[in-house]
Amino acid sequence: MNRKDYLGVIDHAALENGPALLIDFEKLRKVSACGEPVVPVIVQDASSREVLILAYANEKALRHTLESGLATFWSTSRNELWIKGKTSGDELNIVEVRVNCEQNSLLYLVKLAGQGSCHVKDAKGRTRFGCYYRRVGPGGLEMI
Repeated sequence: MNRKDYLGVIDHAALENGPALLIDFEKLRKVSACGEPVVPVIVQDASSREVLILAYANEKALRHTLESGLATFWSTSRNELWIKGKTSGDELNIVEVRVNCEQNSLLYLVKLAGQGSCHVKDAKGRTRFGCYYRRVGPGGLEMI
């Protein structure tokens, strides 16, 4: 199955909640085309160690994260600072920021201030805890 329908538009409801595996293998190409130097950021719940989000940060986002104590990223699609939870209230409070051995990615250990961290809601309209809520199975995607 293709990520886009016949009009070339992504069906976000099907992408975010459907059972079809529609991996965006062009994502890193799009990130590099945003024109801003960024590194990947893995966001983990500080208590459970569950991976919540994969995002990107530039120097401005990292500086804001360290100064404010709020997980902040660079939106590669909107080309702007993205302070997680600023509009939804689902802020991610920084417990610790780590850098990998080659200093080309970051790890934000966070404490959730709201219901969850994902922009996608579940069937009851609640914010999902993290963005990794489906498992790849033999028949497609399965909710976990």
